[in-house]
Amino acid sequence: MKRAILLSCHLALLPGCVQTVAPWERGTLAKPQMALVPDAQHSALMLHTYSSKETSSGGYGVGGGGCGCN
Repeated sequence: MKRAILLSCHLALLPGCVQTVAPWERGTLAKPQMALVPDAQHSALMLHTYSSKETSSGGYGVGGGGCGCN
């Protein structure tokens, strides 16, 4: 019984490992709505503003401001 359940689980997950996207389908799947950062210019502007305002801590990705708190 355990073997049958284990085998059925493996067979159910197997197609997920094999599927690939054909080169002619990539244009259809690469829509702007699917981007991690939909508006790159706006994101760069917000990052620049954040790093300008947080000069004591070094901006984005750098911790510590000299007081010992992060």
